Amino acid sequence: MPLRFPRLSLSRRLSGAVAGLALAWGLAASAPAYAAQIPVRVVVVTTFEIGKDTGDMPGEFQTWVEKLPLKQVLPAPGTWHGVMRYNPGLQVLGIASGEGPEHMASAITALVLDPRFDLRHAYFVLAGIAGIDPNFGPVGAAVWAPRVINGGLAHAIDAREIPPDWPDGYTPVQGSTPDERPVPPLHSLSGDMAYTFNPALVRWAYDLTRQVALPDTPALQAIRARYAGYPRAQKPPAVLLGDTLSSETFWVGARMNRWAERWVAYWTAGQGVFATTAEEDVGFMQALTLQAQAGRVDPDRVLVLRTASNFDMPPPGQTAAALLKSEASEGGYSGYLPSIDAAYRVGSVVVRELALHWDRYGARTPGTPVK
Repeated sequence: MPLRFPRLSLSRRLSGAVAGLALAWGLAASAPAYAAQIPVRVVVVTTFEIGKDTGDMPGEFQTWVEKLPLKQVLPAPGTWHGVMRYNPGLQVLGIASGEGPEHMASAITALVLDPRFDLRHAYFVLAGIAGIDPNFGPVGAAVWAPRVINGGLAHAIDAREIPPDWPDGYTPVQGSTPDERPVPPLHSLSGDMAYTFNPALVRWAYDLTRQVALPDTPALQAIRARYAGYPRAQKPPAVLLGDTLSSETFWVGARMNRWAERWVAYWTAGQGVFATTAEEDVGFMQALTLQAQAGRVDPDRVLVLRTASNFDMPPPGQTAAALLKSEASEGGYSGYLPSIDAAYRVGSVVVRELALHWDRYGARTPGTPVK
């Protein structure tokens, strides 16, 4: 049976709606701006977990839960994972957003708007796995990102119809040629093309962790040995600095890699260096930037660490399709477990330093000159 509602005149309905809005506004204005119950110094952001949070095949989240540790379980309504984890001694909160920019943006927005937390002074550290450009570095590396570039927003022409004088089939969504000049705005009605992190904070995190030893297994050595002609790919894993390209499309291959290198250089006026490719970073920054406009987070307290689980193009002698087939699942990535380990090894150094020395970093962001 359909529900029946009392009929009101239009004027009465409008006056009631206005009164309701006025009451809601009055309550909101009179309520405390923040009623935080759970103190948070650092938010560790990961993108996925394969099964349980502990005791099975690890995703990005599990290593933090078990090793930091993050023992306390908190409900996380409105997020893909459904729960968050917390360390009350360190005051560190951990979240698994779900893969892809949509999951990330919705999870971060839900977290920041959660009345249990006041995150105005919290640091955000996204620690996740990624593909890596063999022209930049090896599988197993850990890369702090000075910038994130949007690789998912563009005009695209089918490869069979690319003009012969174009380097690839991609143009800015605000233009019609690959090298559109002047370069369109990074932030416009069309979308957000790049974000730059606080350079002083990124440099501080890199300097703090650059000597962290990363595992170099026989399997990693065998993987990189195949990349003859790519000297940086053949180095042992290390902590590096390089930009991340964020795209929801899982692309692979030498030609796509050349596009990624060009795209990063284009949107950063030649200042950026394409290093890693991931999905969620633009959604992460879009959510935080909008919440920063409302004063709920500090955009200067954000870091992205990507650790290389696989190369984004095949070695000489292998096709792109063959590489894609061999790495069609996360567990099959050539450097999957070492990259999961590296994300914690490197990221936890920064997280612990911030949390354990809150008297130093709570009021002043690392790298900020002392006044």
